[in-house]
Amino acid sequence: MTTPNNPLLQDWTTPFAIAPFDKIKDEDFAPALDAALAAHNAEIEAIATNPDAPDFANTVEALEAAGQSLDRVLGTFFTVAGADSNPAREALQRDFSPKLSAHFADISSNKALFRRLDAVWDQGDTLDLTDEQARVLMLTHRGFVRSGAALEGAEDARLKEIKGRLASLGTQFTQNLLADERSWFMKLEEDDLQGLPDFVIDTARAAGAEKDADGPVVTLSRSLITPFLQFCPRRDLRERAHRAWVSRGANGGETDNRDIAAEILKLRQERAELLGYENFATYKLETEMAKTPEAVRDLLMAVWEPARAQAEADAQVLQEMMRRDGVNDDLAPWDWHYYSEKRRAAEHDLDEAELKPYFQLDRMIEASFACANRLFGLEFKPLDIPLYHPDCRAWEVTREGAHCAVFIGDYFARGSKRSGAWCSAMRSQAKFPETQSPIVINVCNFAKGDPALLSYDDARTLFHEFGHALHQMLSDVTYESVSGTSVARDFVELPSQLYEHWLEVPEVLGEFATHARTGAPMPKEMLDKVLGAATYDMGFQTVEYVASALVDLAFHDEGVPEDPMAKQAEVLSRLGMPEAITMRHATPHFAHVFSGDGYSSGYYSYMWSEVMDADAFEAFREAGGAFDAERAAALEDHILSTGGSQDAAELYVAFRGRLPGVEALLKGRGLAA
Repeated sequence: MTTPNNPLLQDWTTPFAIAPFDKIKDEDFAPALDAALAAHNAEIEAIATNPDAPDFANTVEALEAAGQSLDRVLGTFFTVAGADSNPAREALQRDFSPKLSAHFADISSNKALFRRLDAVWDQGDTLDLTDEQARVLMLTHRGFVRSGAALEGAEDARLKEIKGRLASLGTQFTQNLLADERSWFMKLEEDDLQGLPDFVIDTARAAGAEKDADGPVVTLSRSLITPFLQFCPRRDLRERAHRAWVSRGANGGETDNRDIAAEILKLRQERAELLGYENFATYKLETEMAKTPEAVRDLLMAVWEPARAQAEADAQVLQEMMRRDGVNDDLAPWDWHYYSEKRRAAEHDLDEAELKPYFQLDRMIEASFACANRLFGLEFKPLDIPLYHPDCRAWEVTREGAHCAVFIGDYFARGSKRSGAWCSAMRSQAKFPETQSPIVINVCNFAKGDPALLSYDDARTLFHEFGHALHQMLSDVTYESVSGTSVARDFVELPSQLYEHWLEVPEVLGEFATHARTGAPMPKEMLDKVLGAATYDMGFQTVEYVASALVDLAFHDEGVPEDPMAKQAEVLSRLGMPEAITMRHATPHFAHVFSGDGYSSGYYSYMWSEVMDADAFEAFREAGGAFDAERAAALEDHILSTGGSQDAAELYVAFRGRLPGVEALLKGRGLAA
């Protein structure tokens, strides 16, 4: 389907058939979506009414081949809507969400289509299918059943209503959060800059210029507010900044997310009950490695107790440091980062201001590429192609001269970009109905600078997201529905968290951690301190994360709360949450859980994956080193290239020989001997 006027619907003759961003206008998206939806509907109708007896090719493969125009439109739109939003795109998101929800609900409730799929499923044992085809058949059939295809009448209609409403609420939650993050800033006078290192001041001045604020400001960008809380000696300013950070989505008015969260939880429970499940957590976890809420809670609590004990011991040390500073008050959440940074500098002799020049963004990008080259033979060549924002950069990814993928990096924070960091694919790898290579994007929110400097945590984020990108770029399956990161939610973080470990390899830092001004490599004594401090403050980090994961789980398996904020407080009280630590994501800004269903009942998955990534990297150590060729080949063969074409547990066992326990995780976090 092409049109002479709308570039989204034309054949793309751009390099690697990437979206022609320089020709696409916001007004192109709505008509392109309508045309793509109509085309997809026609394809679905043709499959559902096919007079031939249903088989794998004319039903399952036909579904795989359908909707390619829709995929192109949505891949392009959601890329710019998340990373470079504006009022027009936000309005389009609000319009698109219920429309898309209704469209896919119509497909999943198409009774004629489901009868054909059900017939193929019933004869599955007699079909001559490859292992991947059998897996795709199972996933497709299960997906239809879990979407309500077997429901009839009023229940079917109600489920459609719920899906549409949830889509709208998720979009509104995200946009409210973005609005709060975009609108708040705290102006700093020259006296307020005392005690701040130059890199924080430079970032604050750049943020002020972006806000037209006539001077430096603190914004709610994590890359600015976190170092501000680390280094600002003014307790009143830290408190003001921290309160703004934790109150995102809970400021009253049109952008308040508390009622939205409550409605989402009610609708999710109703959805689960319609489909025959006791609660939403049971429904959601059925398809994950964990399988049950009980298994998730067991893992989280096994980590919670040692983490809380460590955090409480650390809190006593920080409290005493406050008293020595003459602050006769209890340690508060806005004090933790500041005194923890002072303690880190004292105990590990690490000064963030001295450390940061060694973590240049460009050098860390080079490091992530170099590790991928040594492990998997990938090479990266810069591309000069139109992209959706001037900050973006692109590379062609090749291996032994053969094209593998296009990789796009969008690294800098800006007001039009939602917070956080993520990896997405504008196009996923597949060999059916024709061969297509992936176009993969990493989006981050690092502070701009000349040169741009990262914290060590920022560098870990860069490696983390690039691990996701490798999962997409090295995918080698037939069907797009099981390509790349299309895996169980509690398995998808394994490649990303595992790749973080290569940042900790001494020879990697030794080569790429070079000083921004002198070009000198990081001194060995500093390198040793960086690696020695890798588990510093891990009690705090683990507590703030696990608390969020346990609240998420409680929301979805302990009955629907009338007041989610009261339920949050109840769970934290039950856990004995340290008073000086807040959840990493409080309910009104818990986008992982409320902007969509992706991580709902699933925020635990980062830790579930960490159990595996700690054990998986140990396999490299046991084999003789981080770049062991045999282990790298096994990682690609059994995990990175296979996508969701096999069961996640089977893939891990194929790589490691067994499933892991929690011991390596606790040891890696410094929470066990």
